[in-house]
Amino acid sequence: MTTSLQILPQAPGVFLAADLVTGIVHWLEDVFADESMPFIGRHVARTNIGHHHFPRHFTRLTWWQSSWLLCGLAAVFLLAAWCCGFLTWQAWLFALLSANANEIHKWAHRTRAENGPAITFFQNIRLLQTPRHHARHHTDPKDCHYCTISNVLNPLLDRINFWSGLERLVTRATGLRRRRDTSVAGQGPGPAWLADYRPRRAAPVAAGACRPPNPVAPEIPGRAATTISQPNARRGRACPRQSRCPEAVSQ
Repeated sequence: MTTSLQILPQAPGVFLAADLVTGIVHWLEDVFADESMPFIGRHVARTNIGHHHFPRHFTRLTWWQSSWLLCGLAAVFLLAAWCCGFLTWQAWLFALLSANANEIHKWAHRTRAENGPAITFFQNIRLLQTPRHHARHHTDPKDCHYCTISNVLNPLLDRINFWSGLERLVTRATGLRRRRDTSVAGQGPGPAWLADYRPRRAAPVAAGACRPPNPVAPEIPGRAATTISQPNARRGRACPRQSRCPEAVSQ
């Protein structure tokens, strides 16, 4: 019978395993998923490209819209575990965390007010990935910090060049080449359909009416919000503090 003394030391390992595996899935989407691929192009690559151009668009998606792929992979994993006689609490916990990795990823793009006190608390104690940590993934050249559940693995994986080594391995084995990321400075322009991801514009201000204040970057736990200059916000450019806050990108 499983006891708490057995669960406590093993649960963190399962947690990090889910972070690593879903990080690899995220990396595959970022690096190799291309619009020209059947099914993947329309249902995975487009969403991924749009997210890199307009990170906050992700927060408009429902749980199912952002999690269906990982849910499917988690279901396949549970089926395989059942067939192998390994349908244990570790398998269920791994599947649960993996299926919700994109939802946790979404929380790193929302404000503290949008997340509420519970999620913000777990981000503050670093159990869940923080917005500031995830901002590194959305900083050019956008080739690091692929794990989205916690802050733990990314520094280590980046330090040992895990992702670049994995890319060379996949390219040699399959011939696939890295997709050009048009959201990186100098790599654009992006595809025309990105207009569907563009932030909704506020209604024009009537003559003589009070104008709204400059947009404010959503809060980062433990740090005051940062005002973005109005010209940058209008043109959809990243503010100078983009490396600290992914939400400083035009919403």
